[in-house]
Amino acid sequence: MKIQQIGPMQIEKVVEIDRLAVEPTSLFGNVTPDIIERHRGWLGPALLEAGTNRFILSFHSYLIRTPHHTILVDTCNGNHKNRPSMPPWHMLDTAYLANLARLGVAPEDIDYVMCTHLHADHVGWNTRLADSKWVPTFPKARYLMARTEFEHFEAMHRRNPDQPVNRGSFTDSVLPVVAHGQVDLIEDSHVIERHLEDGIWLEPAPGHSPGNVSVHVKAGGRHALMSGDVIHHPIQFAEPELANPADIDKTLALRTRLDLMRRYADTDTLLLAAHFPEPTAGWIRSHGERFRFRFDTEMRSAA
Repeated sequence: MKIQQIGPMQIEKVVEIDRLAVEPTSLFGNVTPDIIERHRGWLGPALLEAGTNRFILSFHSYLIRTPHHTILVDTCNGNHKNRPSMPPWHMLDTAYLANLARLGVAPEDIDYVMCTHLHADHVGWNTRLADSKWVPTFPKARYLMARTEFEHFEAMHRRNPDQPVNRGSFTDSVLPVVAHGQVDLIEDSHVIERHLEDGIWLEPAPGHSPGNVSVHVKAGGRHALMSGDVIHHPIQFAEPELANPADIDKTLALRTRLDLMRRYADTDTLLLAAHFPEPTAGWIRSHGERFRFRFDTEMRSAA
């Protein structure tokens, strides 16, 4: 993804897994081969693996640099995390921190870590393994988590379920940060920075998880929206009814997804989804009664 300049703020992508091909029904429980074949032509090999029906995803964070703060939105899967129920995320050893360093940012430079929701692939780098213990990766950061989201999964954790909450990530990637006193539980309309109509703020986007939020960045006449897992893959613009198995409320998730598409279709609002592969950023465009996604393939200067 090219650097996105939003007024005085910059947004860059920090890659953990650049491309991962996933089985269709693991991403959308109600997808069929006919649906995939209907859209194969416009999706192309960048979004649909050649010769198979497997969808291509990316796992990445967004780095926001403002005149005042350095902010990381979502932290992917993390290294050395025990995820036997999800083999592609199990015991990873990725260059995520090296990729962050290539952008000129060290862990201690991060002021805020913002989790759109608390699923395992969005909180993993909240912590790292040090002397056999999970410790905050970003030692000076405040970790912002929606109160509704945290309290939902904390209640599940307290019930001591047979299967660990969020594949074990609540234990190894959320609670250690709480124990270190670095978590701020916030409302799902929290404002991080604000100046008149510009700034960085959150908006409720429930359905995929109880307290899922989107992150708005607006300045200098440009507006970017980080949508978390409201939309997992561009095929959903044509088939918004496709539902992720992890959606806690599929009806509400569909309503939230359609609201986002209708609100920002044919506008200049830049959409930054959590799992779109390169070139990642782009715009929603109307296509008959449904939608399409137009990727931003232009070179954008950081100046």
